[in-house]
Amino acid sequence: MIEYTIPRPASGDVVDLILDDHRFFEELLRDMRDATADRAAARAAFAAVLIAHGEAEETEVYPKLVTKDAIEEEDSEHSEHEHAEGNQALLDLLECAGTETQKFDDAVETMAQTLGHHMTEEEQSILNPARTEVSEQTRQQLGAAFLRVRTQQLDADCGNIENVRRIVERDRKEGKLEE
Repeated sequence: MIEYTIPRPASGDVVDLILDDHRFFEELLRDMRDATADRAAARAAFAAVLIAHGEAEETEVYPKLVTKDAIEEEDSEHSEHEHAEGNQALLDLLECAGTETQKFDDAVETMAQTLGHHMTEEEQSILNPARTEVSEQTRQQLGAAFLRVRTQQLDADCGNIENVRRIVERDRKEGKLEE
């Protein structure tokens, strides 16, 4: 089994940090599509980073961008709903018993579509205003807060299936997922 090294930067501009995670998601999705790759290892790394990334954005980045008037509350809420959809797609992916099945391939495809849509919207409607409406100093501070929560999540094994189930249930209770 290949061990994926999850990047753990110490600091940075929140926009760059989020984009770096987006590119890492794309790399891991490519590996999950590759029959010669260690798909189970890619799935485990993907789950960990996806949950850590989303939780950090929702607790540290989106609320601050709303208070700085860089984004509207509805943009934040929309992104949180898309995170919930991604968390559900992740749970479906994690519930696949093996990685050499059509069910796994279908779950990877659904995850790729769900995440691709979210990343495109986030890069346009959240990250662009963060670049233009928020000072470099604030982006650095947001980067530090984002990394703190992301690291705490990774250290707590946030991508394990039980935690993902708990998060999906929380999202459902909060009305972020359609029944």
